[in-house]
Amino acid sequence: MPGMATAGVRPATPADVAEIARIQADTWETAYSGLVPAAAIAHLRGEAAQQAWTSAVEAGTGHVLVALEGTWTVGFCAAAPAVAPEGVTGPVDVTLGPEAWGEVGTLLVEPRWGRRGHGGRLLAAAAAALRGAGAIYGLAWVPEADAASRGFYARAGWEPDGTVRVLDTGDGELREVRVTGSLDLKLQE
Repeated sequence: MPGMATAGVRPATPADVAEIARIQADTWETAYSGLVPAAAIAHLRGEAAQQAWTSAVEAGTGHVLVALEGTWTVGFCAAAPAVAPEGVTGPVDVTLGPEAWGEVGTLLVEPRWGRRGHGGRLLAAAAAALRGAGAIYGLAWVPEADAASRGFYARAGWEPDGTVRVLDTGDGELREVRVTGSLDLKLQE
């Protein structure tokens, strides 16, 4: 169609770090302002957050991907082999680890670019990368109160498995549920 921007996903480079950090801070400010303290969101705009993302992109041990629409970076995803979490309640699969599981640590699309398939493309690309690294199943931690993210993962066939963790936000606690599912995802057009 003439005039439509091309959408896609590619591996992040160090040149993407500023946009990744901005998207994370802006998205958290919009979606999690009632769940995460303002100081934690402000921290996402600082030099330490940029350095953490630079390290993640340069490490090469995980998969940091960016979603693009035309020349705009509109979202990102970070995924890596999963490790057994500490302090969780509920069932913990004994095979949880890099031999079978991949974890989507962060998947965010800037709200103004939502509902355009970017999240699905990011999840499908992350799933393919994790499968390529030997994982069979995927997991993600989602704030219990984040119905939109839980619905997104449910549409991909990922459901809560009964495992919960509670994070100290510095100003209270944030309950997260673990969603799990197959990494054999097919992108729906």
